[in-house]
Formats: sequence, C-alpha cells, structure tokens
Amino acid sequence: MSADQPARVLLADGQVGLVRPLGPADTEAVLRLHTGLGERDRYFRFFGPLPSTVDKLAAEITSAPGECHLAVGCFLDGTLAGVAHCERIGDTADAEIALVVDGNQRTHGIATLLIEHLAAAARANGISRFVAEVLAENAKVIRVFAELGLRYEIDHEGPEWSVTIWLDGEDGYPDAFARRDEVAEAASLAHLLRPASVVVIGAGRRAGSVGHAVLANLAASGFPGSVEVVHPVAEEILGVRCVPSVADLAGTPELAVICLPAEAAADAVEECGKRGVAAAVVVSSGLTGTAAGARVREAVRRHGMRLVGPNCLGVLSTDPSCPVDATFLARRPRAGNIGVATQSGGVGIALVEALTGLGLGLSSLVSTGDKYDVSGNDLLLWWASDRRTELVVLYLESFGNPRKFSRLAARLARTRPVLAVRAGSGGTAQRAAASHTAAAATPAVTRDALYAQAGIIAVDTVAELVDVLAGVSWQPLPRGRRIAVLSNAGGAGVLAADACEREGLTMASLSAETAEGLRELLPAEAAVHNPVDTTAAVPAEKFGQALQIVLADPGVDAVIAATVPTAVGNPAAALADVLPGADKTVLAVRPGQRERVSPLCADGPAVTACYDDPATAALVLARQAEYAEWLARPKTDASPLPEIDAAAVREFATARAAEREGWMAPAAAAELLRLAGIPLVPTRYARDETEAVGAAEEFDGPLAVKADAEGLLHKSAGGGVLLGVDGPLGARDAYRLLLTRFGPGLRGVVIQPMADRGRELLVGVRSDPVFGPLVVFGLGGVDTDLVADRAARLAPLTGPDADLLLDGLRSAEALWASGIDRAAVRELLLKTGRLATLVPELAELDLNPVAARADGCAALDVRVRLERRKPADPYLRKLSG
Repeated sequence: MSADQPARVLLADGQVGLVRPLGPADTEAVLRLHTGLGERDRYFRFFGPLPSTVDKLAAEITSAPGECHLAVGCFLDGTLAGVAHCERIGDTADAEIALVVDGNQRTHGIATLLIEHLAAAARANGISRFVAEVLAENAKVIRVFAELGLRYEIDHEGPEWSVTIWLDGEDGYPDAFARRDEVAEAASLAHLLRPASVVVIGAGRRAGSVGHAVLANLAASGFPGSVEVVHPVAEEILGVRCVPSVADLAGTPELAVICLPAEAAADAVEECGKRGVAAAVVVSSGLTGTAAGARVREAVRRHGMRLVGPNCLGVLSTDPSCPVDATFLARRPRAGNIGVATQSGGVGIALVEALTGLGLGLSSLVSTGDKYDVSGNDLLLWWASDRRTELVVLYLESFGNPRKFSRLAARLARTRPVLAVRAGSGGTAQRAAASHTAAAATPAVTRDALYAQAGIIAVDTVAELVDVLAGVSWQPLPRGRRIAVLSNAGGAGVLAADACEREGLTMASLSAETAEGLRELLPAEAAVHNPVDTTAAVPAEKFGQALQIVLADPGVDAVIAATVPTAVGNPAAALADVLPGADKTVLAVRPGQRERVSPLCADGPAVTACYDDPATAALVLARQAEYAEWLARPKTDASPLPEIDAAAVREFATARAAEREGWMAPAAAAELLRLAGIPLVPTRYARDETEAVGAAEEFDGPLAVKADAEGLLHKSAGGGVLLGVDGPLGARDAYRLLLTRFGPGLRGVVIQPMADRGRELLVGVRSDPVFGPLVVFGLGGVDTDLVADRAARLAPLTGPDADLLLDGLRSAEALWASGIDRAAVRELLLKTGRLATLVPELAELDLNPVAARADGCAALDVRVRLERRKPADPYLRKLSG
C-alpha cells in the first residue's frame, strides 16, 4: 500500500483509523468538519472567524489530486476527523500546507499521522519542503511540527510565524516515528493482551471442543476481568454466564475470542464490530481464500478493530496484573521473560512444551495464523515497551512489510536477543534467472540477509531454537570467538574442538601460564593444551579448579566443558559451584544424558545449559558470538561516499523506465553507472561496422568486442565476446563475425580496451517488490557458477554491511591476501547499494566481471533491467489489511 492509497492507521490511544486521499465525493464531509470547529479552532485555522467562502475552500481541498495539489483525511468509524492538504508554490519544490483536526479528537495524534502521509505523497510528487503560516499563540500546531522529527525552521517575527519543514531529512525522523509507533501499538495491543473483559463465542459444552478448551484456559489463567459466553441455547458453561448473541451481552467486551465454523465466524466478527468490540481473536480455520474471509477483513477495516488470526492458536499473557490465556494449549506455560510470535499454532505448542520442560517461561504468546491484521511487526513494537519480555522468539512463514520488520527487529535486538526459526528454506528457486545475480538472490538468501542485518539469531529447527534459548537465558554472551574446550573424556573434547571449527569458532591458544597451572594441578598424562583433557581420574573438585584456571586466561572468550561421571566423581557438580562466580560464557556437555538440553543447577536456579552433544554446544556458542559481534558493530559509517547528483541519477533511470521496461541498452547502462560514480572500463557502442571502426580508433592496443544481441543473456557462454581484437580493421571483422553468429538479432556491439582482469568478482543487485534491493557479492567471471561463492545484504548498505559482504565469502581470507584493493571493492559495494536505493525502478543489476587489482577495480561488463515502480516510503505508519 503506497502513500496515495487508503491505509489503516493507529492513533496514539490505540484506536484504528483510516487515512486516505480526499476527492470530490468528500466535499460535504470536509465542509462539516470546518463548520463544526469551535470558535478558538476557527481562529487558529483562519486567523479570524469562519470565512463566508468556506464551501469554496472545501471544494478546493477535495479537488482531484495531482502534482500541485494533495489532500488526505483521517476517518474514525466513517467520520472525517482531520484533514491535511498542500498546494505547490509555482514551479518550485515547495508546497504550502494547511491542517485542521476535530477539536474532540485532538489528543490522539491525528495531526501527526496526517502530515506523515501527506509528506509521503508529496515526496512521491517531487515536493521537498512544506511551508506554513501559524499564529504564534497556536502552540499545539507548532509542537506538532517540532516533534515530527524532520528538520524545520521557524521565523519568530510578528504574530504570524513562518514554518519551513524539509521532507527529505532522516537524521531524527526514524527514531521519532518509531517512538510514536511504539506508543500507539502498545495502546492498541493492550486490547488483546491486557483486556478488561472477554467474550468467548463458540465455547461448546463438550469438553473436547476448541472453544471449550479456550474458555477453560481463560478461567484457569486467573483473568481478573469479566467473562461472558455467546451460545445459542446454553445458560452457562464452566460456570460462565451465556447469552444467545453478541447483541445480548451485558456490556461491550474489549476482546472477543471466536471459535466457530468459517461462515459463522465471519458473522460473529461483523456483530462484534457493530457492537464496538475493540479486538478479536479468530481461532477458526477455513476462512482464507473464501468470501467469508473477505467479510472478516472488511469488518475489521470498517469498524477499526484489531484482529489476531484467523486459523490460530490464540493469545496468552502471563502479566501478573492481568493474566489471560485465550488459547487451546494443553497446559498453561510458566510465567517468564520470553515473548513468542508464531504463524504456526503447532510450532507454538511444541515450543511451549519444550520451554516448560526446561523451566523457562513466557511473558506472552501470540499465534498470528493467517495474519489478517496483527503481525510480527506489531508484536516487535509491543515488546519494545514491555519490560517483562527479555527474549523474543519469532516463527514467521511470510513477511508483510520486511523493511519495517528489519528496522523494528534491529531496534529491539539492541536491547534483548531476538531469535527466529528459518521457515520455508526448501524449494526456493525462483523463476529461470536472467542473470547471475538473480540466480543467487533466492527468497531464502534474501530472508537470511534480512535476519543477519537486523541482528536476529537465526536457527533452522525448533530444537535448535530451544538449544539457543537455553544458552542465552542462563549465560552471558561470549566476548569473542576464541573457545577453550575442557573435558574429562578425551574423545568428547576432540569432538567439541571439531564442532567449534565447523561453526567458525577459533580454538584458543592457551598461555604458558595457563598450561603451567594445569600441569601442576592435573595428572602427568593430562593434555594441558586446548582441548584440555583432565583425564577421567580427576575428581570433581580438581576439574572445577582446572575450569577456573582456563577461565582466567585472557586469550579465552568462552569454554565448553564436557564431562562424564566416573567412579571418582561427577565433574558436572563442580561446574555448578564454579559458574555462579564466572564472568565468561561456559556451556556444559554431558554425553549420554537423556535430554537434548537441560538446565545445570546449583542449589537454586540454573547456572548454564547442559547439552547431550558437543556439536550442539558449539552451534549455540557460534550463534551467541554472531549476535555479540552484531551488537559491537557501529551503527553508522564514518567514511561517507563521494557526492553524486542523486537527482540526475533518479531522473535518468525514471525516464528510461518510462520509455521501455526490461534490459537497458548497453550505452544507457554505462551512462547510469557514470552518473552513480561506479567505475566501468571505457566503453563505446557501435550499431554497425562503420561505427565499430570509429569506436576502435579511440583506443590504443588490443580490444574486446561484445555482442548486444536479442536473447543473449550471458555473453561469454553464448559466444558473444571476442578478445584481443587488433585495431579498427579487427573491430570491423569482429562485427562481421558476430553478425554472422547472431544474424538480425544483433543490435550492435560494445567495444572496450582490453583490461588487466586481475581477480574477477561479481557485484549485483536483485530488487524484490516486497523486500527491496538485495546486493550480491562474490567470485565472478568463469568462477561465478563453478564455485558459487557469494554473500548478500539488503540495501541500503552501511560500511559495516559492506565489510560483512567482503568477509562473507568462503574464499575471503585467500582473496584479500592476494593483494587486491579491498578499499576500492568496498567503495564499489557502497556505491552499488546507494544506486539500488536511489532508483526503485532498478529491478536487476549485474556487474560481472569486476576486475579487481592492487590499484583499484572497475566493471568490465554491465547489464541493467528496469521495471516501472512507485517508490515505497519506508517511514509510513500503517497497518496491514
């Protein structure tokens, strides 16, 4: 949904409104809004009494939108509550803005929402500044402008102040709108997770039904509010009063939980909306893709409700001030600090069972199901303001707004770990790829890049999720990747060391002092270098002392302690005594234990996680280390790129896309790179052999001649590249040869001087309409498909993102040791990311090969594909559905 389409929005108090463009059909509503203003509001709006021409003003506001005129309105339950409109000033990029909000709705943040949406529409129409005249005494409107987060200036002279607002600044805007989003979302989701009253619709009298289970869990949860049941004939179920319809309820409940067949569920949602119910949980399945499902969506939109589901497990909160369990879980989970959002009810059930078995508890659980409304993004905002939630778990099968997700997840991950299960990794090949970049940019690659950049700890299975949750729940994050392994069973230690190296961890080099201390403590046959083998004959007390010696080594960031019980003693008991005073990460391994992971406890609570396999402990440490490294990364890049004419880049690409979608002509692609500051070897384009001769005369030395032919996707593989061509006559002959090969499909040839190819790399962009542009980096040229060594990150790229790309290849260590110019390649990646961000029409970019040498780098070939797209505003607050 773009800025010029209707959008469901959250007000500051949690109400759901609708912001949409205004048109001629809204004239009467705009007139009623203005004539209904109080005397002081009229004074502030018109600097005096209501003008006699207000009907003409209403007509002007609702005139058809265009590049010079834009107007948006906010509607609450179908009634217009506020209007913002702007008029372009002449041929400038400035527009004068005016704003009016119903005096009875002024504290709900409507004015701010209207300006945000108007600004998004204005930016899309080439407007870069808003200007306004405001009475000096109109403190409320001045505060709205000041708190937007956009750069602004106020001329304080006289009784009427001039305000200028720049629409393209982002320094404080993301944080400002995120704070507003947080406040509104917390107020809105409180209807679901802290309701004052609940009605269960479809709670059967039979104990085996889903509705009956939901009502039983709600009653057992200790929910302090009022509870009613809608049932056509029963008078009471489980001691709860029943009424035959929503209209017969004693009061308007805050939350409805609906457990009915699909058609009846849609009826119930509509009835709840008419009654004024603020939120609903639709457990029912069979709605999506049906007319009944469409009715549910429409009812939610029309009545301003929040909705979880359909086809979901329900919602749960263990907040002691308002515990509520509106799920059909078999047993109530423990109260704790883990927040869970899951699209799959089955995954939610499995996770609750596993965590309960470990003694870990939930702060809240929301099963989003088919996600008609409430999504993972909403819950990330909820948890940002929920101090009870210290760990967040996500199981997401789809992303409605992945750019917002990335932003919210990264913001949350700065304060607490966020974990996610990778879902849908199999069978992810896209349609037949037209370039190497497209072949590399599968949905799984894009999702993994999203998780990595947002600081999310990603795992592949629910079992791994539980493993990592146990590690981060009971131990601090490791300070680095240098791992020591300590065991009383040599085989377990060797397996742990192997597992660490597979996971990209480093076996720590123990200092001479550490080795000497261990040698003095342990039997002569013990191995005192990493991995340390204390031998099975060592009692628990000495094993604990050995662990303390290893932990004291400054070259050790974390320890895996693998133990087996013997007749001499159980070293695991010593771990429980040592760990409460340790300041480094220690994970335990006890081969042969029945549980995959279990808490290792002292006399009280768990002190660390104990795993049945060293490989599991190594995986957990690796995920923890990745998260710790992400936390340590700088948020911004201290080395800005050289300035380019961003407007010229956008204008050129937009014009080319308007002329013709698809692959750009080689000359146009080269010009786009030039405007973006991306290095390309000198390139000339020739449409016939005469032009080929003329182009060749511009260069000295041997030439490369490349075909531009219909259907030729990969030039080298398709016989479209001739190297070592000698001079103008050679260029003529090369043209004739290519004409023979490709016939009428030959549109022309590209002529370049032969370049030192150095190390051949690939840099590309693949833009997804939902996820946005993905930057791909890897080995190029003939190695592209043979080796398939690539890394990917979503644009825009920061300096740290570019560094992760450079170091993300399997061959990275050898590549940069070869002496090529890393700084030049890094700059190329950043420029490519900037181009992808500047040009939303850029569907695909392939720089392959890029010749990287000791003195710089340059693309030897470029292919660009454009699609007509409207730029999406990343800072537009709106709900899904």
